[in-house]
Amino acid sequence: MTKKIDFRPVILAGGSGTRFWPRSRRARAKQVLALDGDRSMLQQTVERLRPIAGASQVWVITNELLAAEIEAQLPGVPRGQIVEEPVARNTAPACGLAAFLVEKSNPDAVIGVFPSDHVIGDEPRFLKMIERGIQLASSGDVMVVLGIEPTRAETGYGYIETGDDGPNDSLHVRRFMEKPSRNRAEEFVAAENYFWNSGMFLWSARTLAKAVREHLPETAPLLEEIAAAFGTERFDEVFAELYPQCENISVDYAVLEPRSAKGEHLSNLYCLPAEFGWNDLGSWESLYKYQVETRSRGDEEGNVAETGGFRAFDSGDNYVYSPKKFVALVGVQDLVIVETDDALLVARRNDSQDVGKIVKDLQASGREELI
Repeated sequence: MTKKIDFRPVILAGGSGTRFWPRSRRARAKQVLALDGDRSMLQQTVERLRPIAGASQVWVITNELLAAEIEAQLPGVPRGQIVEEPVARNTAPACGLAAFLVEKSNPDAVIGVFPSDHVIGDEPRFLKMIERGIQLASSGDVMVVLGIEPTRAETGYGYIETGDDGPNDSLHVRRFMEKPSRNRAEEFVAAENYFWNSGMFLWSARTLAKAVREHLPETAPLLEEIAAAFGTERFDEVFAELYPQCENISVDYAVLEPRSAKGEHLSNLYCLPAEFGWNDLGSWESLYKYQVETRSRGDEEGNVAETGGFRAFDSGDNYVYSPKKFVALVGVQDLVIVETDDALLVARRNDSQDVGKIVKDLQASGREELI
């Protein structure tokens, strides 16, 4: 970068990862699991940012069930910067609180919001993109979103419609689009000015705090009061009392969509088109595809297995996780098989997006020990 900018990554790590049940549980959710390699998804997220942000600059927003595990996995992150939400309130209050906390020490610091469960294939290219975004976000009342160049008509992601060229090889944002139908997704890809919404954003603490005050006028004072109590003996009490009163809403709905409604050339909202091997690993199916396509894992029949031993006969394109047992497959195709000490999942790969329904059913049935 041409000048030194105070950069503070904010890692969102409060989700429960229900679509990765039975490995992902409340107290050991997807982001603290090593789904792709030897390091957890969270550790990979922090480590890939290390060249531009040391661990002491990182903030993690999580919950009380995961905080101890996160502290153990990230020993360089100050304990006070691992913030435990008393209740889940979606991404707008989480991002807003981070903005008010950072604003106290340096309103000009650039905050980068990063989900804790993405994988990046080309990390050097990713870092160059983040550095460009930091420069742009530091230039004023500017918001930057990383848009992933679509490789297929994906219906599971939101899209960003872009317009004219902007600074730093960015594009002006016209509007944000909800997860589309198949036909609409095909239209978006064909138009060549739509990008997947990666959920990665860059803005100064001042810019985000101002936007939260503007667009969430009832929630902003609560977050400011919580931030004011940070570092005092009253913090836990104030946090527990006020945070549940915050609106349960995503930062996309609360801030980005109303910001884009100001108009393409009035919103100061920019998209950086990116291609760096991004995948959000949202299900067992996406993990299987990612490992086959980018990690060259799997046998000649397309079976991916992490087991204590494995044989397959007349079986292909299966994902198997059972690290303590020998597993044999005979005459089966396109399955997900995941075993833990207390549960076994068997599903068609194409239906793995629905695994979260099992968790809801277990919760309704009072089987808390399994979630």
